[in-house]
Amino acid sequence: TYIILKPRQEWRFKSKEELVLAISETMETHVPGAVVSFSQPIELRVAELISGVRSDIAVHIYGDDIALLKDTADDVVRALQGIPGAADVKAEQTVGLPVLRVKVDREAVARYGINAQDVLDVIETVGGKGAGVVLEGQKRFALQLRFSDSVRQDLERIRDLRVAGPPVAPGGSRRLIPLTQIAEITVEDGPAQISRDKISRRINVEANVRGRDLASFVAEAQQVVESNVEIPPGWTVDWGGQFENLQAASARLAVLVPLALLLIFVLLYSTFGSARLATLIYFNVPLAITGGLVALALRGYPFSISAGVGFIALFGVAVLNGVVLISYVEEKRSQGLDPDLAAAEGARTRLRPVLMTAMVASFGFIPMALATSAGAEVQRPLATVVIGGLVTSTLLTLLVLPTLYSRFAPKRVDVEI
Repeated sequence: TYIILKPRQEWRFKSKEELVLAISETMETHVPGAVVSFSQPIELRVAELISGVRSDIAVHIYGDDIALLKDTADDVVRALQGIPGAADVKAEQTVGLPVLRVKVDREAVARYGINAQDVLDVIETVGGKGAGVVLEGQKRFALQLRFSDSVRQDLERIRDLRVAGPPVAPGGSRRLIPLTQIAEITVEDGPAQISRDKISRRINVEANVRGRDLASFVAEAQQVVESNVEIPPGWTVDWGGQFENLQAASARLAVLVPLALLLIFVLLYSTFGSARLATLIYFNVPLAITGGLVALALRGYPFSISAGVGFIALFGVAVLNGVVLISYVEEKRSQGLDPDLAAAEGARTRLRPVLMTAMVASFGFIPMALATSAGAEVQRPLATVVIGGLVTSTLLTLLVLPTLYSRFAPKRVDVEI
């Protein structure tokens, strides 16, 4: 069942997070004990295809005892529910399917002289016993025999089913023994499903994360589960879900970000022919990082993959501002100006181009920073990083970079005559 929401402009809530919180409180009030999880149809299917689960985090517990697996999963649920940021924590439903359990009394069977196979045949006929195949042209149909529904749905009538025993006297009729006299028949809650993976039985515990970043939550959750949940010897616990995608993306970023920074330095060095000047311009990178992190903190966004991509874009624009300034300062020095005067002249003259470059980039990201439509969760952190980083890097480019240039630039220059 899906709940179709009204257009966003008609909501009573400012954000989806407030809507989810209100629905959660309503469900807890009117349907206590219900297990509720929030997602969206397309998002749910994509997440399930990518990671195999429908939530941000999944704890995979592998063992051999299905009942003990369920108890361990319940312990993990209680441990995760106490962690800040945990939401929609639930264990995979593995029980709740009523099953008919028949325990044959071997001593009674032997006492009555009944063939054990006859007992099994009667029990099998309750569910459906294969009796052959019916051919109809090219089609084949399995033929099954089973008792009527009125018998199969009544536990007392099942217990009263008769099993043919040996005749009382030679040549006489066979005795009919009630099933209840030779077997214990009960209805119990059995496993609704038994999931298997890595040649072992498995149960999942799923959870979503709200209000904090996924990586720090998983790190804390792993520590809490390890400290508070007793895992039987020989069992294994794996962490999956969207966290797996985060790990893979983080591994790629760990390669791409240093590679991007290296390429930027190589291009700067090839442009100016000086490692010192390339390093000076490189000071814009930490200045930009500072602004991006502060902007994320002010808006309450955790560091994410989209924020990491935003930092890569930010590095390029921040370095561009430094190139605009330093190239002009170098031009003035080639005309014979002192480093201090050249730096001051460059900061004053290149004020407008540097500001225009930063403002154009920032204004272009403002719609993404304020987005509320589909995909806004990805767009907002990226745009926030770029805008915040450009604010600090631009201001400090015009103030700090000229000072560093006048301090570390070579004092001698060749003057063209």
